[in-house]
Amino acid sequence: MEAAQIVLVVVVVVLTVLLGAVGVQVFLVLREVRWSLRRVNRILDETEVMVRSVTRPAVVIGEGLAQAAGIFRVIGRFLGGRKDV
Repeated sequence: MEAAQIVLVVVVVVLTVLLGAVGVQVFLVLREVRWSLRRVNRILDETEVMVRSVTRPAVVIGEGLAQAAGIFRVIGRFLGGRKDV
């Protein structure tokens, strides 16, 4: 074998090994990304449940305040005799 052929075979073997190592690393990174996305999805689901549990009472409070404002408006009209309140 000539020196050029030996160098070519060595280069091909080294590149093959490196490409295999890169492939394994890509697989491991993608698996880690998948795990992280699952965790983020779980956290977002829990956050959605918590936000919904907070917004429901806030809507009820808002409706109660609107009704109280209506009651005060009626009382103000009754006591003040003005219709523009």
